[in-house]
Amino acid sequence: MANSASGDSVIGRVMRIIDSFSEDRTVQTVSEIGRRARLPPSTAHRMIGELVANGILERDAEHRVRLGMRLWELALRGSTALKLRQAALPYMERVQSAIREHTQLAVLEQEEALCLEQLSDPNAGANATRITGRLPLHASSSGLVLLAHADARLRERVLAAPLRRVGPGTITDPSRLRRTLDEIRRVGRVVAPASIEEVSTGVAVPVRSAGAVIAALSVVLPRERPPGAAIEELVVAARGIERSLSTSTR
Repeated sequence: MANSASGDSVIGRVMRIIDSFSEDRTVQTVSEIGRRARLPPSTAHRMIGELVANGILERDAEHRVRLGMRLWELALRGSTALKLRQAALPYMERVQSAIREHTQLAVLEQEEALCLEQLSDPNAGANATRITGRLPLHASSSGLVLLAHADARLRERVLAAPLRRVGPGTITDPSRLRRTLDEIRRVGRVVAPASIEEVSTGVAVPVRSAGAVIAALSVVLPRERPPGAAIEELVVAARGIERSLSTSTR
C-alpha cells in the first residue's frame, strides 16, 4: 500500500483510526480520532470520510464517529472465531446454568487473552473481563491456559519480559510462572485465585481442535467458593465443544 510522506502505509493509518476506539470510547469526534491516531487534521478528515462512505465507520446525528456495521459484517464472514463461538455457546450455557457466575471463552490474540464470549449471572461476583476485552496472558486463568499451550518462543518472550502485577495473586516471578505452566500442561486445568480481582478465583481448561489448544474455557468464582464443581463442568463442556468442532469440519 502507498505510504504517506512520513512513511506510514495506508493500512497502518486505517488501523490506528480503528484502534482509537475502545470499550469505553465508542463514539469520538474527528479531531479526537486524529489526535489518538497521530494523523494531521486534513488526513484524518479525508480518511475518516472515506471510511464512513464505505461503512467501516458511521456518523451519528451530532456528526460524531463510531465503528460501522460493515466492519462487524466483514469480521464475521468465514470467521473461525464465529465458528468457535457457535460451537461453544450451548456448552457454555450448560456450565452457566450449573455454576451461575461468569463463564468465558477466550483465545490467544497478539500475545493477549481475547474474550470471545461471556455469560454472566445477574448476581455473579466481581469480574474484570468483557467480551472483546483483553488481558495479559500471565494474569488470568484463561491466559495461563493459553500461554501454557502456546508456541515455545511466545512463552519465552512472556517469561523474559517484566510480569506486570494486575491483582494481588498475579504471578510475577518467572520461575514460578514456568512451574505453573508446566503443571497446567500436566493436569489440564488451572485455578488462579486473586490473579485479577482479590475477591475472585479464575478456573480454566483448554479447548482443543485436531489436538491443538485453540481456546480456553473458564469460570470466575467468588474467592471463597471451592473450584471442584466448576472444574468438572468445564472439563465436560470443553470435550463437548471439541466434539462439536470435529463434527462441523467433516
